[in-house]
Amino acid sequence: MLNLIIFGPPGSGKGTQSAKIVQKYDLLHLSTGELLREEMQKDTPLGREVSKYMDQGLLVPDDIVWRELYEYVTQHLDAPGFIFDGFPRTIVQAKALDHLLQEKESHICLVISVEVKEEELFSRLMGRGEDSGRSDDSAEIARRRLQIYKDQTFPLISYYKAQGKIVSIDGMAPVEEVFSRICNAVDGFLDKQKV
Repeated sequence: MLNLIIFGPPGSGKGTQSAKIVQKYDLLHLSTGELLREEMQKDTPLGREVSKYMDQGLLVPDDIVWRELYEYVTQHLDAPGFIFDGFPRTIVQAKALDHLLQEKESHICLVISVEVKEEELFSRLMGRGEDSGRSDDSAEIARRRLQIYKDQTFPLISYYKAQGKIVSIDGMAPVEEVFSRICNAVDGFLDKQKV
């Protein structure tokens, strides 16, 4: 299984890149944000619970996210691999994901960190909020989400760097250029596996 994680703060373009990676490498795209937003759109009890957090720009608690993710991974074990987008967000989640994949005799192969300057992120989030009407893209909430990313998710870079799995990609470049750099990293990893 080719299991990838794509990291990047809100507005870094990781969703766009994930879609391209899925298409090229035939992976299942596992975006916890999308899974949870679907629950919100269906107005399920879980969706209503999730919206209380997301509407304020807060991270949804680990146990809720983990329940959704565990179910999804377990249902799709025959897939060629996954790209995890928006998960893990904390060290606790990363360790739980490692454990889950080990149970399934698999592991994370590569962690792609898409890096974008903060002022550019803020500008992108404001533009996205205007285009999509997403309630989690107002100025105040965008700032809060960026701060939460720095506080809670950024430490994961060190966690995966210690495992030798992190690849930093400049997300300030045009979409196709960013994608080309990601492909070089993934193809380099796959080539090493063949040796």
